[in-house]
Amino acid sequence: MTKPRVLISDKMDPNAAKIFAERGCDVDVITGETPEQLIARIGDYDGLAIRSSTRVTKEVLDAAKNLKVIGRAGIGVDNVDIPAASAQGVVVMNTPFGNSITTAEHAIAMIFALARQIPEANAQTQAGLWPKNGFMGVEVTGKTLGLIGAGNIGSIVASRALGLKMKVVAFDPFLTEERAIEMGVEKADLDTLLAKADFITLHTPLTDQTRNILSRENLAKTKKGVRIVNCARGGLIDEAALKDALDSGQVAGAALDVFQTEPAKESPLFGTPNFICTPHLGASTTEAQVNVALQVAEQMADYLVNGGVTNALNMPSLSAEEAPKLKPYMALAEKLGSLVGQLTTGSIPRISIHTEGAAAELNAKPIVAAVLAGFLRTQSDTVNMVNAPFLAKERGIEIREVKTEKAGDYHTLVRVSVKTDAGERSVAGTLFGNAQPRLVEIFGIGIEADLDGHMMYIVNEDAPGFIGRIGTLLGENGINIGTFHLGRREAGGEAILLLSLDSALPADVLEKAKALPGVKRAMRLAF
Repeated sequence: MTKPRVLISDKMDPNAAKIFAERGCDVDVITGETPEQLIARIGDYDGLAIRSSTRVTKEVLDAAKNLKVIGRAGIGVDNVDIPAASAQGVVVMNTPFGNSITTAEHAIAMIFALARQIPEANAQTQAGLWPKNGFMGVEVTGKTLGLIGAGNIGSIVASRALGLKMKVVAFDPFLTEERAIEMGVEKADLDTLLAKADFITLHTPLTDQTRNILSRENLAKTKKGVRIVNCARGGLIDEAALKDALDSGQVAGAALDVFQTEPAKESPLFGTPNFICTPHLGASTTEAQVNVALQVAEQMADYLVNGGVTNALNMPSLSAEEAPKLKPYMALAEKLGSLVGQLTTGSIPRISIHTEGAAAELNAKPIVAAVLAGFLRTQSDTVNMVNAPFLAKERGIEIREVKTEKAGDYHTLVRVSVKTDAGERSVAGTLFGNAQPRLVEIFGIGIEADLDGHMMYIVNEDAPGFIGRIGTLLGENGINIGTFHLGRREAGGEAILLLSLDSALPADVLEKAKALPGVKRAMRLAF
């Protein structure tokens, strides 16, 4: 078996390459290349490990014909075109926890630096001025910290701030009342936070919703004399508006580790009194850089070798422990999706995935993604579990998930239903021996069959002699039948015939089958 090939294109801890090698990957460390050089090289690799320097553009992705996963050693993925990666079926991972403590500690350090004006006092002291009376700081004890974003890093900052005897008010649309109580913070809307906070720290990703969240308008709503810290992403603050707020005294101090444009060679804030900045050092500790490098290598290797998906931004996460248990279900789901995709025609506005019994206890997201991959692969050969949900959404297909924990006729069952012009159509399958995918129903007719290789699907009137006629037709044309599966609604009614064939069914033989007496529909299937 060929080993997966991984390219590390940015400088990171050398132990990352060792982990790739130990886990069965061939790895090359080639850093500092131009975009043109990366485009020329990337086609040979299954995985690409990066930090912040490499920009993974659509042009890079177009050249990456073998690429399966991009791993970012760090949190921010502004340098990766995620929609383009998703459309091409490339998993994008980050390492959101490896530098969380480091970034949170940097935010706390910035709070103290602002409160006691440490950088400016240091500069004047070293200049021989001894400005003992020139700097009057404030205590953080008893002050209110406004936390914009209460996720992983934000929650660590909150914990540290509470340890400093600060009060913490948090704004985060995803923060529940229960989680706020658990964190020991007050949940508030943004306007309330702006009015209450003595210090504000930002800990959100940069999205359309958070861009310029501290706009000129919102800066005007802040408590006069507020101090603001941003160690998250550039673009969360209107930098020109912040400069004006510092000049007017509305904001008493600001500390930025990130800028809208980086490297920040110039900024309206540079040289402003009570402004502190660092060159994106939030994750810059020895511990953090080792952690994120090791984590990205472990995650990428798990995916390339074992199929485990951790911290993916564009597909359901699937741990290395979950992968073996879910693998047969995903195979079943993909076959069912493929079957219903081959059997239905016209537009499909809705697909429903129903898990029952043991299947309902599992992580449904990978099962759903596998169904969509199987369904859409009947329309395109570039579809996989990563881009299938993206493509389904692009086509306006509504996806429904249903779970029934109580087992029915089978201890575990996956049913895929599609809405068509002719009404709802569904197929269902189970696992034989908890491992082997097995079809058990097509469009309401019970039929047990393996879905594999070349197959022939026939809907016919249940009448004596039909099986002999189809067998004779295939035999006369040199086509050997592997397995034979028959299901019917009732004696003499509509019947379904599924045949596995040792070779593909030629078009002319299919036409002859359609012309046999009693045949309502005949199709070639492939799995």
